[in-house]
Amino acid sequence: MGKRMGGADKPRHSVVSTTSSVQLPYANSRPPSVFRHSAVDSTSSAPAPRRDRRPSGPRSRPPSAHHKASASMQSSETNGDSKHSSLSLDHHAREAKPLPQTPPLTSLVSPPSTPGSPSTPPRQPQPSPSPSPDPASRVPTAAHISPVPSAWASTSAVSTPESKHSVAVRSDGEDADAFHVRSTYAQLNQSGVKGDGYDEGVERTRARVGGSRQSEVRAQQAIGDEQEKTRELTAQEIQLLQSLDRYGFFTTPSHDRLVAIPAAPLSRPLAHTANAVTNGAASPPLLPRQPEIRPPVRELSRAAKWGRMLVPVSRDEGRNVDFWGVRPSKERKLRQRIYKGIPDCWRAAAWEILMCRFSKTGKVELKQLMRDYYDDLDRPSSYDVQIDLDVPRTISGHVMFKTRYGQGQRSLFHVLHSLSLRCEACGYCQGMGPLAATLLCYFEPERAYASLVRIHDSYSMHSVFSPGFPGLLEAIYVQERLTEQMLPAVYGAFKKHMVSTTSYATKWYITLFANSVPFQTQLRLWDAFLLEGHDIFVIVAVALVWAYRDHITSDSANFETILSLLSSFFVPEDEDALLVWIEKVLSDKKVRADMVRWRQQWARLVESGEQTSALL
Repeated sequence: MGKRMGGADKPRHSVVSTTSSVQLPYANSRPPSVFRHSAVDSTSSAPAPRRDRRPSGPRSRPPSAHHKASASMQSSETNGDSKHSSLSLDHHAREAKPLPQTPPLTSLVSPPSTPGSPSTPPRQPQPSPSPSPDPASRVPTAAHISPVPSAWASTSAVSTPESKHSVAVRSDGEDADAFHVRSTYAQLNQSGVKGDGYDEGVERTRARVGGSRQSEVRAQQAIGDEQEKTRELTAQEIQLLQSLDRYGFFTTPSHDRLVAIPAAPLSRPLAHTANAVTNGAASPPLLPRQPEIRPPVRELSRAAKWGRMLVPVSRDEGRNVDFWGVRPSKERKLRQRIYKGIPDCWRAAAWEILMCRFSKTGKVELKQLMRDYYDDLDRPSSYDVQIDLDVPRTISGHVMFKTRYGQGQRSLFHVLHSLSLRCEACGYCQGMGPLAATLLCYFEPERAYASLVRIHDSYSMHSVFSPGFPGLLEAIYVQERLTEQMLPAVYGAFKKHMVSTTSYATKWYITLFANSVPFQTQLRLWDAFLLEGHDIFVIVAVALVWAYRDHITSDSANFETILSLLSSFFVPEDEDALLVWIEKVLSDKKVRADMVRWRQQWARLVESGEQTSALL
């Protein structure tokens, strides 16, 4: 693959960060210079992007215990005898005989509590301008792995200082396994890995490398080098890239139960329905496979309309648009066009606008959140081991997240790591992974983190992720009250067969339908979610119950058939019909007022301790 770039340098239309000729456009039309640089560049006082100021070789770092071959070398450095130190290191380097063009592996293999010395000492040690941290809590710098700049560094002024993020320093009380995970990601973020986007990669944290020379050599050879960043793609790799769908998936995720959301019920608006159909089948027919993803109808013409509706608000120093706004004369059309589907080439810009409006934040707050993201990378998190376990199983069929420790997986780990430190009450739960991964498909890691924080703070996800999931239970209560009011026969069937809403709807609200509908459908639901707020997913849940009501009330239905149906993977026959139905329900002022009233009722039930008995 080509050269990896920092988050601020990545072209927004590329799924794989490369400078080679292979890019993965989401659509045939894309606005010029959307988010090509970080939003904070225009406010930076830096005279030039960092890549212009940085030397070509490895950065100068304070030497750790692994920089020093012996105690006599330390004494020589103290006395200013740098010549003697260099000669000693060169002597050891000649004895090490490393494999050609492959960096030492020891720093990524050794146990976290006792990091081993590199097999090849650095050739040119540099004096430390300040005392080194405790040698027992240091791991080797990127100079021992590969002479490339840190992937955390970007051209943005908000990027981390030169002295940070190339070395993971173990904090007091930090778990050994957690430190091993954090330091491994930190080191690989500088060197990269070979075959990023094509190969499976080599496991280094969930299963330690070692036990045989063959496994160590394999892990060593998987670390990126200069040839990996500049080489031509092979015919097999090009063929693999050509197999991607428009959203960057190698393969369509497989599911045990695929059912279609029928369009016919969605042609009728939500209304009180007392009568029930009882002679129908208990389950709809299963789909043999997920249908091929096709671009939305009239996407190109809609992209042109969005291009006329959105206007640049600010630009960075490179004159790239880093903030967009809505043309005042087009404000009245914004809601309608969102429900028709945001063109994928404009989705990043539109989502940024919607999140800023809903959270009442702007560029200043975004810049601060981006700083917070980088600052938290140096802090330990008690959730690091669990996050590392979840990273490789988060939409692994996508090109960004295919390779173990590839750029996508590293970004996902870092975003979730920083988020776990943001809110002590929520910490981290598995449902955050799909949300972060979806945002990383459209934003750089620092912007994805900022977006996730705003979703957490302003879109009710804090209460959903908090211990006990109070926001989840509130949403389920509102869903049950709306079902009872509009579909009393369906609600009665749930009670008769003792089907609790939490048994099937929990994953809907925690992952925002990320693992329940096709990716394209999920994006359209998120378009409306970022406009309307969390209420939309209550309506989506009711829409599914509405669409399958005849199966739920069937005489042949039972606990297993109902639960199996509502735990399926749903494929809309007509996405537009689904979104139109949702928009009409949310536009009903009475329904919205009832939802507010039911939330207030739930708050009183919680206060009196009666909330458990109020749910199915």
